[in-house]
Amino acid sequence: MRLLVALLFLLSTAAHASSIDRFKAFVRSTQAASAQFEQKVHDRSGRLVQESKGRFVFQRPGRFRWMYEAPVNQLIVGDGERVWIYDRDLNQVTVRRISKALGSTPAALLAGSGDVEKAFDLSDAGVRDGLEWLEARPREREAGFERVRMGFSASGLEAMELTDHFGQTTFLRFSNLNRNPKVDPQEFRFKPPPGADVLGEQ
Repeated sequence: MRLLVALLFLLSTAAHASSIDRFKAFVRSTQAASAQFEQKVHDRSGRLVQESKGRFVFQRPGRFRWMYEAPVNQLIVGDGERVWIYDRDLNQVTVRRISKALGSTPAALLAGSGDVEKAFDLSDAGVRDGLEWLEARPREREAGFERVRMGFSASGLEAMELTDHFGQTTFLRFSNLNRNPKVDPQEFRFKPPPGADVLGEQ
């Protein structure tokens, strides 16, 4: 669930703006976005344990579609009321109320409402690899991760890094970001396939 991210965005703020300023400008001005991503997961020791890629689209508040193309065969859809996670290999669907699934999750930074500071403590995390980093720590103790970092260049968001409570780090690099595109409402609708096991809150 923490990979709903999931995340994403394009900011058009000045090069001297802080990462917090950039993020707040994004929240104010971006109602929807789409992009492609490459994802790498490292364990606590820094060993690469998984690589994948895919694309996503979101429309605030609470609507998103996160599609893994390879090698993970998974689809995550937020329809504004529920979050659906479909594992094609297992033919299994997990569903949760979006109020519980977003909360203080990374997806709330992207597809949630504009008042993210109620759920996250935001701070500047300095410059690394040529990017300005924003750090967001969830205020809820039961969130499934320790922190999220977003890396910005002058042209927009370039990367996202999630660290969970077990020390595992998920790094995402974004490309072909499209800010405020025309979005097909069908992107945010999901119907469990025939024969799929459906678990959770319907």
